[in-house]
Amino acid sequence: MSAASETVARSGGVDPVTLASAYAECRAIARREAKNFYFSFVALPAARRDAMCAIYAFMRRADDLSDDESFSRAERRQMLAAWLEDWRRVRDGEQTQDAVFVAVRDAARRFAIPYSLLDELVAGTTMDLDETEASRAGRPDTFPSYVELDRYCYLVASVVGLVCIRIFGYCDAGAEKLAEQTGIAFQLTNILRDVREDTERNRVYLPLRELERHGVAVEDLLHHPAATVTEAERALLAAVAERAEQMYGAAQELLPRIDRISRPALWVLVTIYHRLLRRIRSQRYEVMAQRISVPTWQKLLILAVGLVWMGGVRLLPGRG
Repeated sequence: MSAASETVARSGGVDPVTLASAYAECRAIARREAKNFYFSFVALPAARRDAMCAIYAFMRRADDLSDDESFSRAERRQMLAAWLEDWRRVRDGEQTQDAVFVAVRDAARRFAIPYSLLDELVAGTTMDLDETEASRAGRPDTFPSYVELDRYCYLVASVVGLVCIRIFGYCDAGAEKLAEQTGIAFQLTNILRDVREDTERNRVYLPLRELERHGVAVEDLLHHPAATVTEAERALLAAVAERAEQMYGAAQELLPRIDRISRPALWVLVTIYHRLLRRIRSQRYEVMAQRISVPTWQKLLILAVGLVWMGGVRLLPGRG
């Protein structure tokens, strides 16, 4: 039975979910929500693109449950735990009408994605919901140093990289460490871009040790008196950007270690994220006044280069 025609139906139920319709739903979610990722998905062959969309839809579902502030932290933890238990039953063979679960289960089997990595993705999302002394007092949860922040980045971003390279295909075990570092580069870029948005949600992801080193108080970020950042804040953000910049070197080393047919997609993704970091730097870290992004026309141009490249690598020997 072909993947497109396989039917996954609830026992005795109606409206069966086919793999084709499950992947179609995941593609729609990725196209609607994945502002940067989707441009790289387009540069992949169909089967790998569908798998990436399925993984993205899975992550999006977990993030949406975690971020729904109409529920308390405790309620969101319970909702995530219940959702994860549903997923575990499905991955173990239970029939379902959940299109995302159907697609992710198929993608995991096709590309040998360890279920433990998907568990870690959800664990990273759940970290934001942990009850701590700070959260109980209404203060933001913070990270003492880069040691703790890197652990968070590993769960929410490096694990994504480890999943992605299994879909991309790789032969060199060294690719795994490079994928982890690339994920940290992406997450640090996100943290810089989202400083204002995070503080509005009572979250500070910049390490306390870095704040102290630059003479910036957490309260200064939470109750920012003006749109323009101070020179001390600018120096703090520049230091984080420099750390991210160094991590992007891992992405360049990773590129030749994955299947040739997948390299354009990784190149598109890295180029868009790296361009975002450079836009933040070029605008002197004015992240309190606006949410800095890469214009769509630039993303399309980057994608066009990637697609041309993909047309070339298809002529070269290598794994598909």
